[in-house]
Amino acid sequence: MLRTIAFSLLITCSAVSNAQTPPSVIGKAYVVADVSSGQVLASEKADDRFEPASLTKIMTAYIVFQTLKEKKLTLDKTVPVSEKAWRASGSRMFIEPNRPVTVDELIRGMIVQSGNDACIALAEVIAGSEDVFAQMMNREAQRLGMKNSNFVNSNGLPSPQHYSSARDMYLLASALISDYPAEYATYYSMKEYRYNNITQMNRNRLLWLDSTVDGMKTGYTEAAGYCLVASSKRGPRRLMSVLLGSSSEGTRAQESQKLLNWGFQFFDAVKLYDKGQAVKAIEVWKGAAPSVKAGFQHDMFITVPKGQADKLKADLLAQQPLVAPITQGQRVGLVRVTLDGKPVGEYPVLALESVAVAGVFGRAWDTLRLWIK
Repeated sequence: MLRTIAFSLLITCSAVSNAQTPPSVIGKAYVVADVSSGQVLASEKADDRFEPASLTKIMTAYIVFQTLKEKKLTLDKTVPVSEKAWRASGSRMFIEPNRPVTVDELIRGMIVQSGNDACIALAEVIAGSEDVFAQMMNREAQRLGMKNSNFVNSNGLPSPQHYSSARDMYLLASALISDYPAEYATYYSMKEYRYNNITQMNRNRLLWLDSTVDGMKTGYTEAAGYCLVASSKRGPRRLMSVLLGSSSEGTRAQESQKLLNWGFQFFDAVKLYDKGQAVKAIEVWKGAAPSVKAGFQHDMFITVPKGQADKLKADLLAQQPLVAPITQGQRVGLVRVTLDGKPVGEYPVLALESVAVAGVFGRAWDTLRLWIK
């Protein structure tokens, strides 16, 4: 059972303007979201399935970074180049069977040069074959909550069973930034890369047009159109746009910039709580301590239209009865946030400390109290 404990939020934010209607966008689907809070600010056909083209490589990179973190692979490992990788069609970094190439070089070729050959080589060194690697991609997609995605290859070359959605690409891209921030900072803002005496430019034009944009990935096939996942960090805030099926390379940059600017201009991200800050002390039954501090294991942000922060209200719904033992990190309730009476979201609240079981007499006394209650 959850019991509501009301409390006020001490937030100050000068009134500027209410959020406007999202701008019209040239493309098949889009999402613009605040990565800081995880809130989608505007979208169109966000859950419709489309061909993702080279945006697929974000998932390939995610699995590569995961494999590196698990120490199953190293950046300096030399990777053999199969004939399949060498003969890959589409965009390439131009690896060759008789020329040594490292994992680090392949990552740069995959991200900056959008090399289909690099993706295949990485998939083969991690999973043995691209087919098995695709199975890994789909398992990860399921874990991340990507409900409208299915991958059959590592690079995004067209296939009827290879698809994703704007929302799924946002979930994936934001997870990569959150889970692998150092790798994101190392690779995704590179404007060019030279391999095999061939220099290729990053196709993400926003890296040149907007100094706050530090990634992320372009994609194009005739069927998919021009696609772009763009991420911009201005001060403490990070926004992300996902645009699918735009009409040209220039247009996808222009429309993505439009979405990012709109999000920054008309919304504020309000920090409700710091990581580890106690939201409330919740009563504990049969415990060595009478209560447990509850809060969040990360900074807690809410995104609201500019000037609306004073209309935020939060209620803590505590799990009751909360009976010891309590383990640090255990869910003990949730915070329900509303803006001017309208729901914004519900966010799990965790125990910030552990509470052991009380002694015999303490447990007996609380058992009696619970029975009377």
